[in-house]
Amino acid sequence: MISRRNFGRALGLGTSAAAVSLTGLRDPQTAFATVPSSSATPAVPAAATGARTTFPQLKQINAGLLNVGYAELGPAHGPAVICLHGWPYDIHSYVDVAPLLAEEGYRVIVPYLRGHGTTRFLSGRTFRNGQQSAIALDLIALMDALKIEKAILAGFDWGSRTAGIVAALRPERCKALVSVGGYLITDRQANLKPLAPKAEHAWWYQYYFSTERGRLAMEDKTLRHDLTRLVWDTVSPTWDFDDATFERTATAFDNPDYAAVVIHNYRWRLGLTDGERRYDGLEKRLAARPVIEVPTITLDPERDPFTAPGDGASYRDRFTGTYEHRTLAGIGHNLPQEEPAAFVQAVVDVDRF
Repeated sequence: MISRRNFGRALGLGTSAAAVSLTGLRDPQTAFATVPSSSATPAVPAAATGARTTFPQLKQINAGLLNVGYAELGPAHGPAVICLHGWPYDIHSYVDVAPLLAEEGYRVIVPYLRGHGTTRFLSGRTFRNGQQSAIALDLIALMDALKIEKAILAGFDWGSRTAGIVAALRPERCKALVSVGGYLITDRQANLKPLAPKAEHAWWYQYYFSTERGRLAMEDKTLRHDLTRLVWDTVSPTWDFDDATFERTATAFDNPDYAAVVIHNYRWRLGLTDGERRYDGLEKRLAARPVIEVPTITLDPERDPFTAPGDGASYRDRFTGTYEHRTLAGIGHNLPQEEPAAFVQAVVDVDRF
């Protein structure tokens, strides 16, 4: 279990640095390189979106504060890829991606994030924290538990943010990064500034969750179901998914800690509630928008309302290693499930940078 005493150790720091700062992490480099599109890389065989509906039997493992539920595919000694889902989604975002990666020889791990699916807190006394640093530490703890020293990290939404944090602050644990949406590490001070009205409109549920009505809706199974379905419909306007696809994921929202973790996540981002003091040093480091040095491919879904304008220009300076940016025309927010072959291709390509 990660406590204030061993928090720094989990991040690879001495005990004296715990809950204070993250001194000793690598300094950013000022130079960067860009690579052209990897046309020489053999194409990943295409698979029909929605061709698969389930994973093999899920596994459980104690890791840090959690007992984590996860799917694992591919050879046990293959290079590791960890695929991280977002909100309101679950591991089924990778139900087509994971088998394709396994066929390429990768050991693929797809965990439920805290508050989702079969992942549970080990203690009833643990605060149901949704802040970014706590979730990033969950990933490090999972890698430790699975004895994975280094992995390709790939994600979208909460998953992109989590992978990006580990890539920035623990690059020795991240071989390469695939990040949908680019650089998503949260700066709470910047979040106090209003966005353009069209952008604010896309975040309607974030503001709803800041109210007591929103919290109660997330705790009500029927309202939670309908709210998350509405999000799916609006942020993936071109994805022709059926009811069964949504329902398979919606079962992950029945986790007893789901509402608490989700509400805390969005309220914390807006500065409406506090995090835990043991994460203050890490959050201070993240507020400085640390650069990411590991090889990276960023993916922007064109029809995702959260995709920043400028074809990745707004976050380009945050990636100082070998880098490529791709925009996927006609694709919405849940990119791995909407266009699995393109996501897999990005993983394969970044591994060869």
